[in-house]
Amino acid sequence: MSGPHVIRGSVSLPEAELMWRFSRSSGPGGQHVNTSDSQVELRFDLARTEALPEVWKQRALERLAGRLVGGVLTVRASEHRSQWRNRETAAVRLAALLAEATAPPPKPRRATRVPRGINERRLREKKQRSETKRGRSARDWG
Repeated sequence: MSGPHVIRGSVSLPEAELMWRFSRSSGPGGQHVNTSDSQVELRFDLARTEALPEVWKQRALERLAGRLVGGVLTVRASEHRSQWRNRETAAVRLAALLAEATAPPPKPRRATRVPRGINERRLREKKQRSETKRGRSARDWG
């Protein structure tokens, strides 16, 4: 693996809390596919982890509730033929998922009024466009 997978800031996934499982990938692949366990399943116990700050943990548990099975988050990777690359992909995917789930909520939007000058300019342009189109009508021709 290429070192610790950083979620955000100084918080990263501890290797000790990651549970790996390997199995044979489905689909075509020839003779090699029958002997190698290249599909990777990475499990992370989000409910019992000590790696995340408590606020982040609660936020992630709330946002990922639909994906959790008994408080455990599971990510699968089988795109690559190599188990090593699938391990990398699964770890990066898990880190990205946790980074998105632990992000602070966006600031609420403050309602603002449209400035009077902008509204007047819009109405003036509408009137001008209307005059241009009215000038194109065939009533006065002939």
